[in-house]
Amino acid sequence: MDEKTEELRDLFEEVTGEDTVTETQEETPGSLAGEDEDDLAEGLAAAVARMRETYDFETELSDAEHARVARGYYEGEDDTDIAEALDVDRREVVRARLDVHLVRDRDRDAPFDLTDLRELLNEDRSTGDIAAELDVSPSTVRRYRRVVRTEKEIRSVSARYQADFEDVLTDAGISHDMTRDMKEDGLEDATDGAEAESNMSL
Repeated sequence: MDEKTEELRDLFEEVTGEDTVTETQEETPGSLAGEDEDDLAEGLAAAVARMRETYDFETELSDAEHARVARGYYEGEDDTDIAEALDVDRREVVRARLDVHLVRDRDRDAPFDLTDLRELLNEDRSTGDIAAELDVSPSTVRRYRRVVRTEKEIRSVSARYQADFEDVLTDAGISHDMTRDMKEDGLEDATDGAEAESNMSL
């Protein structure tokens, strides 16, 4: 604490008889007061609502619940932690996260090359045909088809909704340097998918 700040603190305590300023400075990084917490939740939910105007969500979760999924993702929670907080199944959280264009690296960890799946989807093959071609179950095809579709949607809007979430978090004073790296990695993978689709169309 510099001399100027210390003088201001002393003056505040002398006038009010309280040391609220000191207590606020000792809050842990990223902690929010109640009103700020409400503003953050509302800001994220508003971003989700804008997405819902364009896309059909797969889950029945509310905008507020999707916002909680987004915040958990950006604050480094895994899907199981978020599911426990919302009291829902983890798979519901995964679907909700993809609804709002948030992809984890492990979402792409398929038992086949995703480029092969993109090619088969471009051929408008049925789920059963694709499953037989890739030697996996239809449920596995549906799982990774969601990921491929989400990445395509992200590319189509240049990750606009991710930027909306990050703007809300920045306004709330929450650092997300780690998630910026995650976003860049995700965009790089999504771009690889776009190049693969482009090559297949040649």
